[in-house]
Amino acid sequence: MDFTPSEEQGAAAGLAAQIFGDLATHERLGAAGTGSDAELWKALCAAGLPGAVEEVGLLGLVLLLEEQGRTTAQVPLAATAVYGILALARHGGAEQRDRLLPGLRAGTTVATGAFPARGSVRSPGGRLTGLLPAVPWLRDATHVLVPDADRTLWLVRTADAETAPVETTAPWAAGRLLLDDTPAERIGTGPGPYEDVLALARTAFAGLQAGVCAGSLARAVEYTCTREQFGRPLSTNQGVQLKAADAYMDTEAIRVTAYEAAWRTDAGLPAREHALTAAWWAAEGGKRVVHTGQHLHGGMGADLDHPVHRHFLWGRQLDAYLGCGAELLAELGAVLAAGPDPQAPPAPASPATAKEPA
Repeated sequence: MDFTPSEEQGAAAGLAAQIFGDLATHERLGAAGTGSDAELWKALCAAGLPGAVEEVGLLGLVLLLEEQGRTTAQVPLAATAVYGILALARHGGAEQRDRLLPGLRAGTTVATGAFPARGSVRSPGGRLTGLLPAVPWLRDATHVLVPDADRTLWLVRTADAETAPVETTAPWAAGRLLLDDTPAERIGTGPGPYEDVLALARTAFAGLQAGVCAGSLARAVEYTCTREQFGRPLSTNQGVQLKAADAYMDTEAIRVTAYEAAWRTDAGLPAREHALTAAWWAAEGGKRVVHTGQHLHGGMGADLDHPVHRHFLWGRQLDAYLGCGAELLAELGAVLAAGPDPQAPPAPASPATAKEPA
């Protein structure tokens, strides 16, 4: 495996870091409240970053989402890239791709997904019925990718459904989605596309968590190196050093497992268990890191207006979204025990060309 970014991936990540650094400031994030930053989304789309996902692949997307996570920028990049661009590029029909991908690349069409499947949606005759209580970025979305009880994927226009705002732990512009004999179009055939998109989402959101944790840890390091107690910086305290070291190791574990799952996906290799591993680290390790980041700020960490608190909220939201650690481990164990399916088709490679292993 070679996780070294290609020139295109590095350039895209560098551009994302610049845009997020310039626009996703503490003041702007505070002003956005629980909604998305429309100006920032326009800037990302004008730079061509959502559309670049088709060129830089899942590993490139993970790098972009790391940069978003460092600043906790409130834009639907992960949702649109995974549930829109990559889902259609890998499983959509030619007519669906021609019709929908241009808008998704330009940012005029925004996608999200009601993942993972909870078995609450029925699809008699290709029309959907069911209630989804909290879909991330639904308030921004024009389309929602919805799995039914049989894990068949359907694309729904939000204009055809009933939606209502819902507040979640992190300000993800979430909403409730009510489907009542709602028209939908099918994406792919059978449960295979659902499993593939779920693995894509787990990997991408794990990459986002790696950035959230890196940002939280960076703030904690800066604070403990400048805050003095008894005439010396807090960072010279051995207990502080040990907590920071543990947080660093957790952050690196999230990053490397997300990179591995993304690289294997881009190479067209089976990656379901690797995506589950990345999701487990992101949920369990991420929770520890953002708690540590807040703890190392002492009393300042209890201030709801302090920037580190936003990392705490995002870390806990991603922990909840990726799933309970015990559930992820149980699913991973079942996948490993079942072994490879000899009848399963090879995993589709991402549109980008993957590197050969070093």
